[in-house]
Parts: sequence; structure tokens; C-alpha cells
Amino acid sequence: ALGDGGEEGGDSDNEAMIGGEKKEKAKDERAITLMLRYKSTYARVLDANRKFLQAASKYHDLSTAYLHTDAVDLDDLLNMLGRAITCAILAPSSAQRQRMLGLVYKDERLTQLDALPEFQSHSTLLTAMYKNRLVQKKELERFESSLAPHQKAIMADGLTIVERGVLEHNMVAVSHLYSSIYFDQLGQLLGVVDGEKAEKVAAKMISDGSLRGEIDEVEGLLTFYPGGS
Repeated sequence: ALGDGGEEGGDSDNEAMIGGEKKEKAKDERAITLMLRYKSTYARVLDANRKFLQAASKYHDLSTAYLHTDAVDLDDLLNMLGRAITCAILAPSSAQRQRMLGLVYKDERLTQLDALPEFQSHSTLLTAMYKNRLVQKKELERFESSLAPHQKAIMADGLTIVERGVLEHNMVAVSHLYSSIYFDQLGQLLGVVDGEKAEKVAAKMISDGSLRGEIDEVEGLLTFYPGGS
């Protein structure tokens, strides 16, 4: 009888332990869900305020932080990766942006985004940007159609955020292909602006150090310095 009682006691101890573990797991999952909600809200606020580089970093952190738990749906994490890429592409040209593009480009889930309608154009555009290839107009248009209204805002220079971002990127890509180029030719090559707008963007990029070169306003010529951007 003592033996039987001992076994019953052991069973109830095990059940209590399993019950306790389940409660702890549920508590952990609730905490993770709350933390995810808080952090994603913060990332969205950064995104809405057009602090795209910071938003990209937060979204990417979120997309990887909970990969090895059951608390968060993998599709939600993939969605965060897509948002990280959107914001990285929209961020102003800089060394930090290039690092962020590299981070999301090397994410092994990148090709999975092609299956999500909202992010179908992302892997193609990201690859072009990370590898310093010229972005074609149709690639830009496909990407732009996936953006939220605040991400399509027209800036003071008459360009949308993504047009300016792609223009700055293409300007750097062109600097790797040409030693000098006329602005009319550059405008055609860039596909989204006329020569005058191309000149304004080049002047801004040269003044802020993101492009190395000089402008001959009389000739309408942009000359790139070796070892450029």
C-alpha cells in the first residue's frame, strides 16, 4: 500500500511539474507577444515618421529575434523582413544604409518573400541595389505600387521618396560605369527624371559627400572622381 501511495504521489508530482511548465510556457509566450507588439509599434512609428533606416533596423531585429520560438507565427516574422527591406530601400544613401541592405540581402528567407503579393518586387530591387546595378523604371514602378501612402509622399524637390532613393542609388551605380556623363543622357539613363532634376540631385549628393565628382553647369556635364562613392 505504501508502494502504491508512493507511485500515486510521484504521478501527481509529475503532473504538477508538467502543469507548472505549461503555465510558465504560456506566460513566456504572452510576454513575447506583448514585447513583439510593443517593438513593432515602435518600428511602425519610426516608419511613419520617415526615419527609414532606424525603422529598417528595428523591423529586421523583430524578424529574427523570435525565429526559434513557437510564440510567433513565421509568416508574421517574414512580414517584418519585408518591411525591413521596404524601409532599407527608402532610406537615404549612406554607408549605414549599404550595411542594412547587406544584412537583409543575406537573409536566407529573402526568396520566400516572392510568394507574398505585398513583397513580390522586393528581392529583385534589393539585389540590384545591394550589387550597385542600375534599377530599371519598371522595377521601380512595381516596388512603388506596394508602398503605403506615407512612403509615396512627394518631397520638396518634386520627387517621391522612392524616386529620390532610386535616383541616388542609380547615380552611384552610373559613377561605376562612366567617368563623365551629360545630364540629359543621365536623365534618360535614370529613367525617372529629366536632366535638370538629375543635376539637382547630383549637386546635393556631391555637397553631402555621398557622391564624389564635379558639375560643369555650362556644358551640363557631370564628372565622377576615381574611387568615387
